[in-house]
Amino acid sequence: MRRTLFLAFFLFAIYLAAQEKYPQNTFRSPLDIPLVLSGTFGELRSNHFHSGMDLKTQQREGLPVYAIEDGTVTRIKISHWGYGKALYVAHPNGHTSVYAHLQKFGPEIEKYVKKVQYQKQSFEVEMFPDYGELKVAKGDIIAFSGNTGGSAGPHLHFEIRNSVNGKPTNPLLYGYEVRDATDPTLLGLFAYPLAKGALVNQSAEKIQLNYKKQADGSFLADKVTAVGTIGFGINSFDRLDMAANKNGVYAVKQTVNGKVYSEFDFDTFSFGETRYINTLIDYAHFYNHRQRIQKCFKEPYNHLSIYKSLYNDGKIEIIEGLSYTVEILISDLAGNTTKLIIPVEGKMQEEKIAKKNDPTDNFLIANKPNNFDLGAAKVFFPASTFYEDFYIDLQKGTDTITIHNNSVAAHRNFTISFDPSKYTTEERKQMFIAHLDSKKRPSYSKTYKRDGSFTTRTRTLGTYTLVKDSIPPTIRPKNFKEKQWLSNYNYLSLLISDDLSGIDSYSATLNGKWILMEYEPKTNTITYNFEDNITNDTECDLIVTVTDNVGNSTIFSTKFFRK
Repeated sequence: MRRTLFLAFFLFAIYLAAQEKYPQNTFRSPLDIPLVLSGTFGELRSNHFHSGMDLKTQQREGLPVYAIEDGTVTRIKISHWGYGKALYVAHPNGHTSVYAHLQKFGPEIEKYVKKVQYQKQSFEVEMFPDYGELKVAKGDIIAFSGNTGGSAGPHLHFEIRNSVNGKPTNPLLYGYEVRDATDPTLLGLFAYPLAKGALVNQSAEKIQLNYKKQADGSFLADKVTAVGTIGFGINSFDRLDMAANKNGVYAVKQTVNGKVYSEFDFDTFSFGETRYINTLIDYAHFYNHRQRIQKCFKEPYNHLSIYKSLYNDGKIEIIEGLSYTVEILISDLAGNTTKLIIPVEGKMQEEKIAKKNDPTDNFLIANKPNNFDLGAAKVFFPASTFYEDFYIDLQKGTDTITIHNNSVAAHRNFTISFDPSKYTTEERKQMFIAHLDSKKRPSYSKTYKRDGSFTTRTRTLGTYTLVKDSIPPTIRPKNFKEKQWLSNYNYLSLLISDDLSGIDSYSATLNGKWILMEYEPKTNTITYNFEDNITNDTECDLIVTVTDNVGNSTIFSTKFFRK
């Protein structure tokens, strides 16, 4: 009896701890429409995990965004890309809510932001108001939804973070109701021979496996013959109700003969570890096929903290003559699951598909710094730029160099240094380091010019060269004409663009006074809001200056009238 009471008390304590960690029904919704998700927490993105949930806003902008609880604004950041216009609110219970891709802020916050932008004469700003300076109450309208920054369409990116360590946590853990009655979808199953001498179906290379759906809804793979150390990987997604988006799954659990070998979920993670996503997925497969295979085993260079259970790092030792039942359970947070069963027989076999080995003249040791002279440029890889040792393909050239290809993920920045001495001083002013895509189209790589060399720091492998940009940016009015009366206009917009190195900076004045132009690079538009009331003059002289990344500038001037 005493033992039973102790167990009940222990389980209740765990329940209370979970409630305190993820308080239920404390936070209100940030929107006043039903929550429909276009992106889930932990979703696999390029070089990072998605750190919040993306809420659909009915394909429009301007929906009121509400404070989910009493709190104070601790950070405001406005940038051309990334989160665009973003707001951070700290709450007394130790959590911080984040709202991103906003169209604009609530009146009091907007006034605060505009003041700073005009003081710094910059659209891009980052502010950290004093604690309590901008207080909000639960249910206050603090912003309006938008499509700013790196957003691909109107939506609200919403996060809940731990205020102490800054870790994002899955917002669905806090009691938000999102309709989801659909099991995760399995798209592919793969087996990996992981050690010397290991084979799967006579292959020493990764192999795709077939499976069929059973009457009970589970999936059964064709029988696998194997020997040695092997691992499995899956390609899957989750779909929630009322949306067609292919979202990330919440949890993956792998058992072997009933024993848990690996289990991970997306309750939380650290921003400092998010780039290790490239060790969870088969990065080379993603590069070649644009499919993300999640490994059910952990590589030695994988430092993710998402694992709840690991035995032998999820790797399976197959012994001849023994049989194994591998089960992979794919789950969403609503409890919907997809089960995959893989029968494995330990059997010695003839190797028919050998492990690929493509040696080059250069072998890179990942945990040591590496320097290479490629003629036109020198390349320096700091220690731990890459996750593992490999043969790196390096192509020398007099103008252009090639550094392997992007089938290998770079975890840290490496340095490329070009020698521009064969160009004149005037020519160098208009030159930059460019990355060439598969169609040889150049894109600007931030170039530092000093000590007689051009240098860039990047994590993108591929082909690089020096490119000259002598053409200045273009500027043209979008919604008005010269000498037009704009009395009934709320704003004026201009289109700005650059054909090669890209826009570096822009500025505008109205009758000699600096004005705030909001830049939306996705549409190449800069916009001035007449609500700023910079001048009461009827005759208005507008001057706009745009400079590209090598210093070419264009000045546009025009006149309009307004009462």
